[in-house]
Order: sequence, then C-alpha cells, then structure tokens
Amino acid sequence: QVQPVESRGGSVQAGDSLRLSCATSGRTFNNYVMGWFRQAPGKEREFVAGISQSGGTTYYADDVEGRFTISRDNAKNTLYLQMNSLKPEDTAVYSCAAARPAYGLTRKSDGFFNWGQGTQVTVSS
Repeated sequence: QVQPVESRGGSVQAGDSLRLSCATSGRTFNNYVMGWFRQAPGKEREFVAGISQSGGTTYYADDVEGRFTISRDNAKNTLYLQMNSLKPEDTAVYSCAAARPAYGLTRKSDGFFNWGQGTQVTVSS
C-alpha cells in the first residue's frame, strides 16, 4: 500500500502558480492510479485530477483543465500537481490518494483510499 504525505501548500495571489507534491511510503506506488482532490469550507470533497500508474493517462475536472497538470515520478514515489493561473475559487484543502484497483481511472472519492492529511491552498484576489 501507499501512505501519502502532501507538501506544504501556501497562500498566493490570483494568477500565481503553485506546485504541490505528495510523497508516498511503500514500494508499490507505481501499482496505483493516483489522484488529487480538494475540499473547500462548507463543500464536499471534489475530484481535481487523476493519473494512471505509468503516468501515460491523465484526466481532470472541467474547472481545472488547462490550468492544472498532474504528474508522477515513480522512481521517487512522488505525485505532483502543478497549479497555474490560480483563482480564488481554487482555495481549498488539497489531498492526494491512491485509487482502489477495482475502480480504475475513477473520479469518485469513494474509489480512493489511503488519503494524505491534506494541505491548505489559499488564493486571494
């Protein structure tokens, strides 16, 4: 299994960029589809981006498509989320997780397990 730990997020201005990383323990990182989710205050957790085991397939939520890029380095057991052109509505706690093998390239929160502790990203206008 993988146990993710997200890097520190941050407070930025609208239009700025920020990169999150998610380091994992365990030797089976490359066996799992990985994903990023976020949860804003008073809202449900929502899917942000996902990536296949090899990194060859990526998929995104509509509102981050073209601005965010998910990637992974299997040699370093690390997942990344590059966030460009940030908007105030991107403010949330961001978490990474591994997808349950039976779910494949899923966007469903319950299809993921072994969640990281989350990291705060705040975008001010």
